[in-house]
Amino acid sequence: MAQENTIVSGVAGRYAAALFELAQEANAVDAVGGDLDRFDALIKDNPDMERFVRSPVFSAEEQEKAMGPILDKVGITGLSANFLKLVAAKRRLFAVHDMVRAYRALADKSKGVVRAQVTVAERPSEKVMGDIKQALKEVAGEKVEFDVKVDPAIIGGIVVKLGSKMVDASLRTKLNGIRTAMKEVG
Repeated sequence: MAQENTIVSGVAGRYAAALFELAQEANAVDAVGGDLDRFDALIKDNPDMERFVRSPVFSAEEQEKAMGPILDKVGITGLSANFLKLVAAKRRLFAVHDMVRAYRALADKSKGVVRAQVTVAERPSEKVMGDIKQALKEVAGEKVEFDVKVDPAIIGGIVVKLGSKMVDASLRTKLNGIRTAMKEVG
């Protein structure tokens, strides 16, 4: 538990650490992670659900009562459902996204997985994706999983966030650097 505390802190971290320990005991780390990801996606994709988990207007009883049918509808059962109902009962649904993120970090650490966020201007080819993955493996020295985000605003190049480190080799950043340098000269 001591090394887990380096990853998680605060209320969200404590809840995530407790859930992770239970999931390990039940040999259900991946299943719980999948359920939490589905619930997190439900919140992100549904503005009404976002309001439901964040709004102080709903009482703990109302949130807890509503969670049963919501979880049934998206197929979340067992340990994950019990956890989310407890979070609702304790008026902590507003922090569920942070709990999910902390749980993912604990699960990744237990598997030796390092996550990266890669931002590119347009969807890369499979060959380029392979090259990116290989480069990340060389840098991280561990199992690397990465999500690719397409953001045309970076114009070109790549932005990689690996843990707490970020490398911004985007054309937008280079152009901004040139613009700043030209202002200093003029």
